[in-house]
Amino acid sequence: MNRISRIFKSHLISDQFTKCNSWSRKRWALSYSTQTQPAEAESTSDLIGSKEGTKRVSPLMHEDFFNVHSLFTMNDLFDARVHYGHKEGSLNNFMRPYIFGSRLEHLIFDLDKTAEHLRLALNIAAHIAYRDGIILFIGQTPQNAHLIEATAKECGAYAHTRLFQKGLFSNSTTVFNGITRLPDLCIFFNTLSTVLEEHRGVAEAAKMNIATIGIVDTNCDPRLITYPVPGNDDSPVSQELYCKLFKAAILKGQERRRLDFRKTIAEDPKPVDLSE
Repeated sequence: MNRISRIFKSHLISDQFTKCNSWSRKRWALSYSTQTQPAEAESTSDLIGSKEGTKRVSPLMHEDFFNVHSLFTMNDLFDARVHYGHKEGSLNNFMRPYIFGSRLEHLIFDLDKTAEHLRLALNIAAHIAYRDGIILFIGQTPQNAHLIEATAKECGAYAHTRLFQKGLFSNSTTVFNGITRLPDLCIFFNTLSTVLEEHRGVAEAAKMNIATIGIVDTNCDPRLITYPVPGNDDSPVSQELYCKLFKAAILKGQERRRLDFRKTIAEDPKPVDLSE
């Protein structure tokens, strides 16, 4: 989550997301590097304590710190046709654990497993946003490009919906003609650029050790995806659901970050010099 990467300044990064000033960033990092779990952890004990000795709850130790598990129900997945897969002959062997069965020669996803993986992916996205990480939405389907770009803009993330250039991550210094900063998380709404060809960004992100979330259909290979989400990646209604859920998770993480930052400043408004 706190992976230290090289500092980049990329054309992918716009000025839509407001950053904290330098001293507030230092004291923010210090305050959360020293927080501990309370002696008796409770589901409602995720509040920020005061300087008098109330211990903080570590977001990483909380089962659902941002309450992302309540963002969707099984009916939402069913209504969005997330369970629809491709024909039996196109099945990738590594997707067999996520298959419930088939109907009329079309594969059907096990929505219980889909829900489990989707909640994990939403939780990771919220944590990255909470840590002020750079999140990049990636998709290469023309009919979904506008939706992905609009969703990324609404939640302060970034989007890449065009042809993914080779070396965009692994050779970014040459591609952008300067030092760049890579994203902390890539969310792939399509892990295939064609029916048989894997999206170039999947391998690029794996090479650079960038965490990835990917919607993997029955004909996809989930091995290079850090957090695969088995489900339909073709239906417009399913894409709308994915965009809606990831947007909500990211906004939850950003809102909690702002709330905790205000509480930290209220407790001790003086800057902290980490060089001492």
